[in-house]
Amino acid sequence: MRFYLTTHKKHWVKLTDKPLFLKAEHFANARTLPQAKGPYAVDSGGFSELQRHGRWTRTPRQYIGDLRRIWECVGPFDWAAPQDWMCEPIMIQGGTAGGQRFVGTHLSITEHQRRTVANYLELRSLAPDLPIVPVLQGWELPDYKRCVTLYERAGVDLTREPTVGLGSVCRRQATREASTIVTTLAAHGIRLHGFGFKTLGLEKVGHLMASADSAAWSYHARKRPPHARPPAQKLRQLPRIRPGLANPRPERPAHAPTDPAALPVLKKGGRDDQAAGGTHRDPRRRERDHASDDRRVLAVLRPSRLGRRVPWPGRLSGTPVGLAGHDRPVHPGR
Repeated sequence: MRFYLTTHKKHWVKLTDKPLFLKAEHFANARTLPQAKGPYAVDSGGFSELQRHGRWTRTPRQYIGDLRRIWECVGPFDWAAPQDWMCEPIMIQGGTAGGQRFVGTHLSITEHQRRTVANYLELRSLAPDLPIVPVLQGWELPDYKRCVTLYERAGVDLTREPTVGLGSVCRRQATREASTIVTTLAAHGIRLHGFGFKTLGLEKVGHLMASADSAAWSYHARKRPPHARPPAQKLRQLPRIRPGLANPRPERPAHAPTDPAALPVLKKGGRDDQAAGGTHRDPRRRERDHASDDRRVLAVLRPSRLGRRVPWPGRLSGTPVGLAGHDRPVHPGR
């Protein structure tokens, strides 16, 4: 099984040979495009489109134009998702979930499925040379079976497709219901790609799928507070910072001293000057904390100049490809 690392950093395609999964809009809005060093797949960005607008704002012809530009400038991709319609209740009815607002499409699951299949057929007629994959949408198992039937009536044999996306499961990928859906569809000989499948779900049904993707592996880096993010010039200092990441963190007392007189004297004008409201911190730790989030992640994905893996900061130290929180690394072929 191939696992794609979902990211919003389009320039990563030229920095690592690990499989990446990126939205088409990240390439479409760029003036220049990097050339890919390794395999990657393209997401249509349907979740964001329907969440914000309740409809697709780009036409199939515009999407095909984006895909052709990506194919020619970045390099051939493994496959691209169609402009499908997710079937989660929050996507259809609208509302707020996880701090995100959904405008809602106010359509039925059947209509979402019909539009998903119709869009795939249109994209395939517009660009038969591009590897655009069909996607199964639904909510309950009978919904997915109905979607399979819609493809069959349109003359699409899903068992002959190299990859078939499985949508509307990312928020419940570790549940028994999702496992039943995957098991049933895989039993029909369909090679599935699990959108948003993290390790809890992959431990159950990963052996039944051809591939999967997730953005959870970089959750902590993306959620760091703004004050911990570095200035732009720090990115040019990466070769100097990376060896420091290999050093263990200096030990700290269990409780920080509360008496200001007990704090070490800081140099005048220092970054951590108490007059500016900061506290004393070890210089090596300060350099690590101000390193770029995305560069920290890439340090895990490729060997350092020291000839060894650069550990992830914190409790994921030493993990070649780390996932966020309880999620553990997933390697292609497992």
